[in-house]
Amino acid sequence: MAGLKMLGHALVTVALALVSSVAMAHKASDSFLYLDNGPTELRLDVALRDLALLVPLDRNEDRKVSGHELRQARPAITRVVESALVLANTSGHCTLTGERWGISSHSDGTYAAARYRIECADGKPPATLEYTLLFDRDALHRGLVRIGTGEQARLAVLGPDSRRLDLSLADGPGSFSVFMDFIQEGIAHLLMGLDHLLFLLVLVIPATLPARVGQAGGQTDQPFRARLLELAGIVTAFTLAHSITLALAALEMISLPIAWVETAIALSVAVAAVNVVWPVLGRKTWKLAFGFGLVHGVGFASVLGDLTGGVSGLAVALAGFNIGVELGQLGLLVLGFPVLYLLGQYPLYQRGLVPLALVVVAAVSLYWVIQRAPVL
Repeated sequence: MAGLKMLGHALVTVALALVSSVAMAHKASDSFLYLDNGPTELRLDVALRDLALLVPLDRNEDRKVSGHELRQARPAITRVVESALVLANTSGHCTLTGERWGISSHSDGTYAAARYRIECADGKPPATLEYTLLFDRDALHRGLVRIGTGEQARLAVLGPDSRRLDLSLADGPGSFSVFMDFIQEGIAHLLMGLDHLLFLLVLVIPATLPARVGQAGGQTDQPFRARLLELAGIVTAFTLAHSITLALAALEMISLPIAWVETAIALSVAVAAVNVVWPVLGRKTWKLAFGFGLVHGVGFASVLGDLTGGVSGLAVALAGFNIGVELGQLGLLVLGFPVLYLLGQYPLYQRGLVPLALVVVAAVSLYWVIQRAPVL
């Protein structure tokens, strides 16, 4: 009875977690900092959804931010943003002079954008940049930095544990530092991407069930080793597929409308959930993982595409980001699959938790389809 009670609590917890996360965005919280000409110019793009945590934007509470509301909030936004930036050199702190203010579009929505001229007392460029925006609110927030030097550019990532960037280094952050930073970025984006996590969940579920749903006879059990090998094939197919399109999209060899990509990702989650019960796309789950993994890879690439055009260290950043995604994915599977395998021995899991989870996942995913589709 104790085991049944635990399963009941788990069922309710999973359902509530999925429903409460229904509006969670695909991308993690990022701001984009572009340093150019020395650097003597700075552009900072901050997502409106992030600024809403710091400044009241939706004054009439209609869940939309109008142009009028944004203009009203501009002084408060400027104060918050400028208080989170410190540029300095040996002569002391440098000043930021606003030159242009407006909005910009990134793959995950609308951002407030501000361009500044950087002026230091000795007339030289700044030597350091310190960035602290949102770190006290969101430990996963990152400032993604692109430092332009002529026709080339280099990358860096600022976070709660690495708030200060040395701009005086001739070659910028070393390749290993960039590589490790983007590994962390890949892990964060995998863990924050609820649509990707739900897709992995519905791919894994069949390997946890002793009796395959809808299979004739319904009682062909498999040992743990066989199911583990099946899961390895599924994960390998998904990894290979999204690695291919992640690289192609980040290298700008393919370009797809991100709104349609995000819509397709949401639809893939719903289709995968339905396919567990009604295998309209067949029982070869690895084929499903590979096919939809191609679409998910373009979604992963959106974070790099917003930052890395023309960057000399793109290959390093791309490799680190991709490895980070894989580490996050493998970590979740290592922790989660044994638990689901053990739960799979209980009838309540097979007849209660799994059907409920699939219904909730499908419903949430179809809601995302309606929310994301550009024509709706």
